[in-house]
Amino acid sequence: MGRYGNLDYPKLTRNGFLLGVGLLVAGLLGEALGPVVLGSLPAWGHTLFLDVEMLGIVVGLFAPLVFGIVLPLTE
Repeated sequence: MGRYGNLDYPKLTRNGFLLGVGLLVAGLLGEALGPVVLGSLPAWGHTLFLDVEMLGIVVGLFAPLVFGIVLPLTE
């Protein structure tokens, strides 16, 4: 048994990357379609969708690094 148990690194890498892409797409769609659906988007809405976009980029970049490279090398 490895140091971190029986982790499926390829699955964690893929799912983490897809989560990041999903967050990025959700932020982009919310920013683009929010004013169309609601008429106008309040300032906190712009901030929320921008934060979701940035979180998606961070998760999408770090999930492959952590689960695809770092953790398998530390086994």
